[in-house]
Amino acid sequence: MKSNDWLHGFRHSSPYINAHRGRTVVLTLGGEAIAHDNLINIIHDITLLSSLGIRLVVAFGARPQIQSRLDEAGLESAFHAGLRITGEEQLPCALQAIGALRSHLESLLSMGLVNSPMHGARIRVSSGNFVTARPVGVLGGIDHGYTGRVRRIDVSGIEKLLEMGHIVLLPPLGYSPTGDAFNLSYEDVGSQVAAALQAEKLIIYNAHTGVLNEAGELVRELTVRQACDLLAGAEGSDRDLLKAACDACVKGVRRAHIISYSDDGALLEELFTRDGSGTLVSDDNYEQIRGARVEDIGGIVELIQPLEEQGILVRRSRELLETEIDCFVVAERDGTVVGCAALYAYPEDQVGELSCFAVSPAYRRSGRGDDLLAMVESRARSQGIGKLFVLTTQTEHWFRERGFLPSTVQSLPGPKLASYNTQRNSKVFVKILL
Repeated sequence: MKSNDWLHGFRHSSPYINAHRGRTVVLTLGGEAIAHDNLINIIHDITLLSSLGIRLVVAFGARPQIQSRLDEAGLESAFHAGLRITGEEQLPCALQAIGALRSHLESLLSMGLVNSPMHGARIRVSSGNFVTARPVGVLGGIDHGYTGRVRRIDVSGIEKLLEMGHIVLLPPLGYSPTGDAFNLSYEDVGSQVAAALQAEKLIIYNAHTGVLNEAGELVRELTVRQACDLLAGAEGSDRDLLKAACDACVKGVRRAHIISYSDDGALLEELFTRDGSGTLVSDDNYEQIRGARVEDIGGIVELIQPLEEQGILVRRSRELLETEIDCFVVAERDGTVVGCAALYAYPEDQVGELSCFAVSPAYRRSGRGDDLLAMVESRARSQGIGKLFVLTTQTEHWFRERGFLPSTVQSLPGPKLASYNTQRNSKVFVKILL
């Protein structure tokens, strides 16, 4: 790592820091994550987020710890429909395990050693009876005892603590008006709380880097619909976590992120870099193709400048872009322009020119060029344009594969023919819009 690499990364993280300040983020930590050696780094990252003004709620689980207590007590523990059956005998073990974990997390978040990232943090952690629960009852003829489901979230109580800068710690417990305590699924608690608070994000820690495909490769982005389709083939904790992400997004949470609890810095990478570290589940305009605005000019310049220097695109000044910005469409990813294209109309000839077509190298071969082309074609049709032409020196095959046919310079409309640069010797391709 070069001595100033940190400076570059820090500067590029500033837009994300500004975007997250004052926002509510819910994190879910399973018992496996709490038992992992990387927990202390996760705690440090949580402290950093709090110091940046992010409002944090942490919902934690305790399944392996509860199982350990039950084993020590010589008690059986059965599961049905993915839920632990918590009988009257098992409930004290569950309460003991959850209580011990709550104290453990509170103590870690209270650290302030001089030689640690926690020095001077002074984190305030609050917990309480913010979750009202009801019993699961009898499923498939089996009484689940003191296993419950979330019934209601005390939103105002949590909001008051968040406004005071507290981290709200939520155990997998819920309480009923009858005075009973219920063992809850922490995934359900996290998802329901995120939805009730209309959180900006739900962060879900998992054993894997994120959602993996059949080849074991990380899937970086999923729409809610795609994620729901994957639920049928998912099993165990993977299914529970994916379902929590889907449920939260359906109920209004903007984004859910599934990241690894074993990777140091996964949380910071997910929040403060463009591509993140895990899988994003989103049903909003995280990435969109839209008409360009004046504020996009800086991003367009940054995108096309390297291509202009290579002679692939014709040079355009910032002033020219300002006057022609209404001709442009852009592909925006998380506030960054990663692609652009322009449509110049020649109404007298009922033709249009596709121009200044560019996609960031990091996002090529992923369909963004096709999306931009589709947007330009749609605009052209709405303007009564029946034919598109493009001038290219190096991307002939890409356009031919998308229905553009070779044509001649003489076929260009008069104004374009008059300004044609013979030194560039660009090839002309035409596509009829049906």
